Amino acid sequence: MSGVELRNVTKAFGKAVAVRNLDLTVGKGEFLALLGPSGCGKTTTLRMIAGFTRPDSGEILIDGQPVSSLSVRERRVGIVFQSYALFPNMTAFENIAFGLRVRRMPEEEVRRRVFRLLEMVGLEDKANASCRQLSGGQQQRVALARALAIEPRVLLLDEPLSALDAKVRNSLRFEIKKIQRESGITTIYVTHDQEEALSISDRVAVMRYGQIEQAGTPWEVYSNPSSLFVADFVGVSNFLDVEVKAGGAVFWNDRPLDVEGAGSLAPGPWRLVIRPERLLPVPKDAQGQNILEGTVAGRVFLGPIQRVALDVGKERILVDLLNTEKGHLSPGEPLRVSFSPGDGRLIHRS
Repeated sequence: MSGVELRNVTKAFGKAVAVRNLDLTVGKGEFLALLGPSGCGKTTTLRMIAGFTRPDSGEILIDGQPVSSLSVRERRVGIVFQSYALFPNMTAFENIAFGLRVRRMPEEEVRRRVFRLLEMVGLEDKANASCRQLSGGQQQRVALARALAIEPRVLLLDEPLSALDAKVRNSLRFEIKKIQRESGITTIYVTHDQEEALSISDRVAVMRYGQIEQAGTPWEVYSNPSSLFVADFVGVSNFLDVEVKAGGAVFWNDRPLDVEGAGSLAPGPWRLVIRPERLLPVPKDAQGQNILEGTVAGRVFLGPIQRVALDVGKERILVDLLNTEKGHLSPGEPLRVSFSPGDGRLIHRS
């Protein structure tokens, strides 16, 4: 059974179409990330699921029930915003208890549920602290606990970590995923941060122009992008314009390359996508079709890796090397790298 389903949903604001004929299914208990650039329609999609925005056409279902005509409260969704949206004059306990008290839940049950949630988000000792006394990360944990307190059918998170610093953001990614697994709640997480989407979700749906460009597991979307947009937006890629000949021969700048799967493709112009980490250094005397030889144009230090800009003829490609592999590459230094036939992905140039 699906937790959330959108069927041919469209939403326009004047002449601007934010979401166009969108079909999307989120499994019961699944963690889905809606990923895309600003203006792609991901937040509008989330707001329609929540009930803040009504679709112009199409149908939205939660646990198999049509909800387009229901209010936000009737849909039983929990929502966590980027801005926390906590009551600053209340304590952490009171913020989490607010929705339960509005629903006239017995106070004994309120206390039991709130303290269970405080323990879940690791804030047992902050129950009586005012929100002004909490850090940004702690406030976001309170907001998450408040959303879970009403035991929603669906949890919606709208870029909840974007206002936090990098270290807190990385820590909370693990916490949110842990809490989602423990609760088993269907979760939709909106973000423009591709690293965040890949690290936290069971499945990623990449949006563009109000539609789903590709949906799949983080590994599928990263390793097998279905379009040049996905390959460019999700992660870092090198793009080589190649020609596929009859029989599957691949040529780049008149030199042959060995690329897996080329034999099943139509002859014509294609683009070869290679991730920087798939290019590995090889010795000077190594032989093979997929060896690229160039000159180092520059490098940047990224902790465990160094990202090298390599000029190969008139092309510039990026190569990610472990810092233990080659310590000090300097501009002008020669470097030879190679990739396996299965490490390149051919996408048609339309």
